Amino acid sequence: MGERCPHSPLRTTGWLVGWRLTFGGEEHGWDGALATIVQDPFEQVYVALYDVTDEDASRLDTWESADSGLYRRTRVRVDTLGGEEVAWAYVLDAYEGGLPSAITLGTLADAAEAADAPDDYVAALRARPCRSLGH
Repeated sequence: MGERCPHSPLRTTGWLVGWRLTFGGEEHGWDGALATIVQDPFEQVYVALYDVTDEDASRLDTWESADSGLYRRTRVRVDTLGGEEVAWAYVLDAYEGGLPSAITLGTLADAAEAADAPDDYVAALRARPCRSLGH
């Protein structure tokens, strides 16, 4: 986010309850399936919330291919230590399935670790199956 949205500070972290991290749109990614979230009443995703400026939101839309229709923004409710907050997240507009690259999983795990996600959550991210190199 520091590179993608340099004017948007981290506000807090929390849990996106009733959603799970998954992957899809493998045909759209250059190195594997793309990260997304889907509703799942039994799961939750650790997230970071940022105060995104209008300028950075436009840049992020381009970065996430929302301007092309690959991802769309959706409103979600996040449980934080300060209470429930409404935020927006990007959701992939493609079928679920496929394996992410090791780089994608590593980036997600590193970001979760940097945001103080619980150790077991980070370990579970690092242990997920991923696409082998060259395939």
